[in-house]
Amino acid sequence: MPASLRELRDRKASVSTIKKLTRAMELIAASRIVKAQQRAQAAGPYARELTRAVSAVATFSNVDHPLTTEKENPRRAAVLLITSDRGQAGAYSANVIREGERLNQLLREDEKEIVPYLSGRKGIAYYTFRQREVAQSWSGDSDSPNFARAREIADALIEAFLTPTEEGGVDEIHIVFTRFVSMLTQRTDVIRLLPLEVIEGEEPPAADEVLPLYEFEPSAEEVLDGLLPKYVASRIHYCMLQAAASELANRQRAMKSATDNAQDLIEKLTRDLNQARQAQITQEISEIVGGASALADANAGSE
Repeated sequence: MPASLRELRDRKASVSTIKKLTRAMELIAASRIVKAQQRAQAAGPYARELTRAVSAVATFSNVDHPLTTEKENPRRAAVLLITSDRGQAGAYSANVIREGERLNQLLREDEKEIVPYLSGRKGIAYYTFRQREVAQSWSGDSDSPNFARAREIADALIEAFLTPTEEGGVDEIHIVFTRFVSMLTQRTDVIRLLPLEVIEGEEPPAADEVLPLYEFEPSAEEVLDGLLPKYVASRIHYCMLQAAASELANRQRAMKSATDNAQDLIEKLTRDLNQARQAQITQEISEIVGGASALADANAGSE
């Protein structure tokens, strides 16, 4: 049964309202992504210099620090999953969760127990729905992360790493996040955070680069004690900034697609509405003509 004029008008008005909302969300994401990109780029120089400092200390100190020492027969692995707090971002969180599940499967094949750490409500909802235990979770600032939150996460992960496995600690830590490449390209990535691999994933040092030579005071071990936690927090903060820029890019793209689809539906409903209106007018004219013809025949018969 074809829709009535009132139904078509109501449907068109509803789609128009949705289009306004998606357009507004698209513009908000577009305005915020510029700042997110700038924050991610601004964190790059600090991360690179800190990497060079950690590389130099680790190279010249010959100190076996707990954060840089491989554990024998690792049995427990922590996985930090960085997802979004809100939806309307396409498959952004789903891709991160899917990559996390793939990593979990690989770790299980190595006979390692998974200890999940979650950042973002989407990841928390995924694990809660499946009734999985979570070591710790954070939410509320996925699209605008700050260093204080990164430091909080780093402290929790370092504490778990330094705790013996028999007492509930972990032997290694991995991060699953989305790396921002460009406005059109965001790539889900996995890095091993601990034991520390002193390599900056974005810009590895050149083969002929000369590392600075440091004199350690009071000792190289105490310098590493202060430097390595800052490096871990910086690495987590950098991943969170990359994820935030990727989330906003995905949201802008998803909202633009939704706006375009709404516009296409409005145009279709407009055509259907015009056709229904024309059909109604044609029917009314036919009824008028038919009534006039019947009246004329009745008058002619009475004469």
